[in-house]
Amino acid sequence: MILTQVAPAASTWPPQLELRVPFEPTAFPSDGRTYLTYELYLTNFAANPITLRRVEVLDADDSSAAPMAAFEAGQLDPQVQPIGAQTSAEGNSDPHQLAGGATVVVFLWISLEHGASVPNHLRQRVTTAEFVAEGAVIGTHHRELLVLGPPVTGTNWLADDGPSNDPQNHHRRGILVFQGRALISRRYAIDWHQNQNGKDFSGDASDKRSYYAYGKPVLAVADSTVVTARDGLPDNVPRHNGEFTPAVEVTPDTVFSNHIVLDLGGQQFASYLHLQPGSVRVKVGDHVRRGQVLAKIGDSGDAREPHVHFQVQTSSDPLAGEGVPYLIDHYRLKSADGVWQTRTHELPLGGRLIDFGQLSPFSSGK
Repeated sequence: MILTQVAPAASTWPPQLELRVPFEPTAFPSDGRTYLTYELYLTNFAANPITLRRVEVLDADDSSAAPMAAFEAGQLDPQVQPIGAQTSAEGNSDPHQLAGGATVVVFLWISLEHGASVPNHLRQRVTTAEFVAEGAVIGTHHRELLVLGPPVTGTNWLADDGPSNDPQNHHRRGILVFQGRALISRRYAIDWHQNQNGKDFSGDASDKRSYYAYGKPVLAVADSTVVTARDGLPDNVPRHNGEFTPAVEVTPDTVFSNHIVLDLGGQQFASYLHLQPGSVRVKVGDHVRRGQVLAKIGDSGDAREPHVHFQVQTSSDPLAGEGVPYLIDHYRLKSADGVWQTRTHELPLGGRLIDFGQLSPFSSGK
């Protein structure tokens, strides 16, 4: 009898590209649209390099639906950030090229028209020069959207480095590894500067008192409990770029300098950073009312000029939590044609000029 050896069928290995979303987004409204903001981590577990061509976001519960968003070629360039020093064989950095073992972060910012349905789950599809990979199914309503009062009062407040997908936005791109996890606590943070005629100050730029924001009150955004209240560190001399020298060396302990953290409930915490020395009016354990004056705006910590950095995160430590979106119950926004428009239950985006009105009757401070 003659035995014939049958060759085993060729096996097809799945693409060795990991798709991972460390923190699910929560859809939030602004300027009449709905936004989803999150990060897609791509890691090449193969030895050979791969080249990114296209990233699509799909409705995971409807396989027949067209992609909600698609990014390719030049659209991907500002959204992709390599992890570590990664260069091509020619020695040039190429965000589309993933060497073996390399990781890139794709910063996703999806804008939906007003009234458009937000899928409950999203799936990511990545097309490379070599294959197509799908995965990283995530939800879109990870946290309750808290409706808060404004953190400051008055008009002409600039939402500097507020929510956006600008590659130069140091809040949006502020990945920090803390306790072994990569986090972005500042994902939705805003640096509130007060602005007049396109400038933050009048007079001597090196004098903190020349800045419109300096000494203005910061307000409790909700009835809440004080979990951190630090005071006593000095203000800086306002300076930008290479001229900046902090009054105290910037470390993890001093980066926020004088600051307050409020427990809003539901594992959400509001942080106010860079406060004026000697101005903090509350202590740990105090119960505060929405609109109550907590402190004054200063120029302490890692601040180049007077402003208040405000964010909501999932930890009482402003460094250790994930940044989450929230809504402000009422404000006016200045449109491009100079008209003030009323907004309710929205989160201001970066670069917007905002009017919050006057102090609440519960502020009891001047």
